[in-house]
Amino acid sequence: MKQRGRHRRRKRGQALRAFLAGTALALTAAATMISASQATVAANPGPLKPLTSAAETDPLRLKESRVPQSALDRLSSAMGRPAGVSAVLDSADRSLGDAIDCTAGERRALPVAPEATAAYCWDTADTRSWRAGAVTTSGDADDDGLWGAHRVILSAWSRTGTAAQDGGLARVAFVDADDMNRPTYSWVLLAVPVDGGRDYRGLVSQVSGMVWYQNKLLVSANGDGGGDALYVYDMNRVQRATVDSDAVGKVRGGWSAHGAQWVLPAVASYRLSADTGAARPDYLSLDRSTAPDSLVASEWVSGDGDAGTRVWRYDFSTSPARSGLLATDTGGYARVAEAYVTKASGSGPVLSHDSQWYLGRAAHTEGDHGTLWRQNPKDPAKAARCGTDETRNCWSGESESLSYWEQTGDVWSQSGRVLFALPLASIDRSLG
Repeated sequence: MKQRGRHRRRKRGQALRAFLAGTALALTAAATMISASQATVAANPGPLKPLTSAAETDPLRLKESRVPQSALDRLSSAMGRPAGVSAVLDSADRSLGDAIDCTAGERRALPVAPEATAAYCWDTADTRSWRAGAVTTSGDADDDGLWGAHRVILSAWSRTGTAAQDGGLARVAFVDADDMNRPTYSWVLLAVPVDGGRDYRGLVSQVSGMVWYQNKLLVSANGDGGGDALYVYDMNRVQRATVDSDAVGKVRGGWSAHGAQWVLPAVASYRLSADTGAARPDYLSLDRSTAPDSLVASEWVSGDGDAGTRVWRYDFSTSPARSGLLATDTGGYARVAEAYVTKASGSGPVLSHDSQWYLGRAAHTEGDHGTLWRQNPKDPAKAARCGTDETRNCWSGESESLSYWEQTGDVWSQSGRVLFALPLASIDRSLG
């Protein structure tokens, strides 16, 4: 029986790979037609320019602030003993569909070149009125690629609509990736403790940046108001919601998380510098090729002007007492370990590995494909090319995240309702 099961999975995997290859051919043909109708592709941004002076790097520093332990204790006392990631995975009651089940419109969100080697679609009904954001994995969390005994993918989403419609609320799908032939997931609402831990509110952010490192989840706070740049969550402090309603926080009869089974309260935050020119870290990823491991960040700058886009990194702390937190000085500031400016304005997702920086640039027009640049401080930028005229519009047009799973060599991202992966080696091979 087990042998037949393995045979079925092997045949399904072969069929999926053949299907994705066929999709890539169709997308290549479409890219040829698209490139003929598009205006111009962004000019080559050239090499990265280092930022080294204090005047250039001080605006990038962040001030750490912890939620008082008494507030966290009060909240967990009222809500019940905190749970962990395994409990969330055990409750997974929703499934992702693989590429074969995706619509033609959803598959058009995939990169043309290099092609995806795995792709999954989110259920339309389950994600209606929600916008896809960043991705991170247990490959970021631990150097063996596992969290406990599990492979896990985290996918962030923010609710669309006005404040009166709960617009901006952020939630994360905890995906059980142990069997990628049948990935399942459960929703966790991101929250911020208020009133000394007597209640919580929902985080209001697009979550374009998210990194799971050790036992902490760092999340971009763009749109949440105030000066907070990042929120920090403890993955061992997941709380169970006891009331299923659209409300958020303490309600009659218990605690509600806007329909999610679980809620994750923030334990710390990093605030923007008060310096002129302070930059918000809109996009995030993890770089395990540095010593120590580092948090990679980039800002959002409109592609309409001439202003460059800053990319930089912070070192993670090596102190066991500061697991998953950034390294800080005696004043509590996380300072920049390395910073550059790129002419690739309009860039979004950022990834750094082995001194190479990868930057995704969104499409100018909805439905078109974007560009994926690779840069370093010495050489001209390179981008994947596709189609008969070798256009550089080959990347996913809406991707907001790049997450490298070092143990498998894959880069994970998502665009619209499609979650996909492809080898970093194939990205490097495709660069022209």
